[in-house]
Amino acid sequence: MNLNRNLILLIFMLIFNCQYSSSQIYEVGFFLGKSNFIGDVGETSFINPIYNEVGPDWVSGINLKWNRSPRHSWRFSFISGDLASNDLVSKDPRRIERGYIFKTPIRELSIGMEFNFFDYNLHEPGIKYTPYVFTGLIYSKFDKLGLQNNIISTVGGNTNSFGIPFVLGLKYRLLEHLIISGEVGSRFVLTDNIDGSLSDTENYTNFGNVNNNDWYMFTFINLSYTFGRKPCYCNY
Repeated sequence: MNLNRNLILLIFMLIFNCQYSSSQIYEVGFFLGKSNFIGDVGETSFINPIYNEVGPDWVSGINLKWNRSPRHSWRFSFISGDLASNDLVSKDPRRIERGYIFKTPIRELSIGMEFNFFDYNLHEPGIKYTPYVFTGLIYSKFDKLGLQNNIISTVGGNTNSFGIPFVLGLKYRLLEHLIISGEVGSRFVLTDNIDGSLSDTENYTNFGNVNNNDWYMFTFINLSYTFGRKPCYCNY
């Protein structure tokens, strides 16, 4: 009886200790990159972080991670910057002819899971790099735009939308506590009005395909610092 009780107590302590230790591994990172838009204005290439003649479309942000195991992490990010597009850089003659342009500041919060393709133990020798994917949920906020007299302008105030991120990246451990990564990520948002193509305001005109929601892309370089106790990754 005492043996069984002691065995149960030992198992409980091991599980608790491993969960507690693994929960001490965190990352804080800063990233910088560019954005591009896929919708009813401008170019339709998904990965196209170039100067679009509207103005700089740089974005930056921070992320926080809880590395729950060598294969997955919980991740929270905040991104701030500009989103812009220009019909004149499109390959579609109809868009070039009409010449619509828009620009809006954008703020994004995201939360979700990052999954590593390889076992990526930050505290052990071995593989120093791994491809990874990230998905979850985003909340985006941007200016409310509308088309009037062939000019897209701010209607007034802000609008927002939820969406789903699809991110592919590659990370490399430079030092024990320093990681560099690059990633490309698309955001599918639950609105068609980032570019002002679907207006609910009087005297503003709808345009484009109102049945397709907007997308936008971020291309980043990220530098992050890891801290916390050495983890105890357990097989239960």
